[in-house]
Amino acid sequence: MSNIQTITLGGGCFWCLEAVYEMVDGVTAVESGYSNGHVLNPSYRQVCGGDTGHVEVVKVTFDADRITLREVLEIFFHIHDPTTLNRQGNDMGTQYRSGIYWDNAEHERIARTVWAEANAEHKGRVVTELKPLANYSKAEAYHQHYFARNPEQGYCVFVVAPKVEKFKKTFAARVRKTAA
Repeated sequence: MSNIQTITLGGGCFWCLEAVYEMVDGVTAVESGYSNGHVLNPSYRQVCGGDTGHVEVVKVTFDADRITLREVLEIFFHIHDPTTLNRQGNDMGTQYRSGIYWDNAEHERIARTVWAEANAEHKGRVVTELKPLANYSKAEAYHQHYFARNPEQGYCVFVVAPKVEKFKKTFAARVRKTAA
């Protein structure tokens, strides 16, 4: 019997996070979506408009007997810049904010611990928000597995691929064998 758990993460464009977590050994599913806004089931266009309050996120489902939440979050803090408010690279707006969204008290405790460690490492500059998961909805089908389906697309070549390579280099032991 496996120990399947889920955490929802925002760290810029969801294509970047999704591409990395789909390669992580122990991660069983990754779903791009929108969370923590005030509009029910927003569209991508609405979220990009910046008026819904949503953040682009990935819902990461993992087998906690194979990878811990701590490890999932350590990867998260490494593959994006948690010190830039509402921005990752050229992607700007509240929908690109850094955030960890949990659905239980144990995940909140671990998230706060790892956040504090990252904040100390970044000399008190971490802006990653920590909140309970709220108003989540799955992104449109064309956003799912985007990098895997569109590796030659410009954004994927210049933005997503370097993050994937950084993950593979830094966390080589965590790369799923079929993803290498």
